[in-house]
Amino acid sequence: MRILITAGPTREYLDDVRYLSNASSGRMGFALAEAILAAGHQVVLACGPVSLTPPAGCEVHPVETTDDLLSACNRLFPDCDGVIATAAVCDYRPKSRFPGKLAKTGVSLELELVETADVLADLGRHKGPRWIIGFALESDEYAHVNALRKLKHKNCDAIVLNRPTAIGAETNQIEVIDDAGSTVASFAGTKLEVATQLWAWIEQSIVSRASS
Repeated sequence: MRILITAGPTREYLDDVRYLSNASSGRMGFALAEAILAAGHQVVLACGPVSLTPPAGCEVHPVETTDDLLSACNRLFPDCDGVIATAAVCDYRPKSRFPGKLAKTGVSLELELVETADVLADLGRHKGPRWIIGFALESDEYAHVNALRKLKHKNCDAIVLNRPTAIGAETNQIEVIDDAGSTVASFAGTKLEVATQLWAWIEQSIVSRASS
C-alpha cells in the first residue's frame, strides 16, 4: 500500500517575518511513517516546518502554509490508498499579509483573522474508494462529541482523539473512535509504540474492510 501522512504544523504569515502557528513537533506523524515503513508499505509524507529528520525510505513533500498543504494533498492523495492526517493545521490566517516587516508605532494593532482551508474536509469530499483517518486534539469535557462531529463532517473512517499534552511530547495517549461513535481502541506509550499499535488496528479494522 501507499499511505499519505500529513504531519507537523502549518504557518500563516502576518508579514514577511512573523506568523501564526502552533507547537506541533511532527513526532506522531513521523512515528506513524516509521511504523508503516517497517510494516512493508510506502509512505508519502506531507510535512510542515519541523526539526525532525524524516524516516529513511519515505517520500517527503515539505509544506509551510495551509494552502501549501492543501495543494500537496490534492496532488498526492489520488495515487494513495489512504491518508492519516496528523498535521496540526493552523485554523486561522491574517486576512491581509503586510509586505516587509511591520514596525512598532506605539499604538495597538488590530488583526483581522479569517479561516484557512479545511484540508481534511477537502480530502473527505474527494475520498472515493480510499480511507481516511483523522486526528482530533480536544481539551474540554465534550472532547468525544467534538471528535465525532469532526469525523462525520470530514467523512473519515475513524478519528484519533488526543489531548494538548501530546504537543511536543515523546509520549501520547489516544482513543480511536469509529464511524458509529464508539471508542474501539485505546493506546498509550511512546509515540512510536502508539503508532505501531494504531497502524496494526488500521490494517485490521479499516484496510481489510476497504479491500473486502
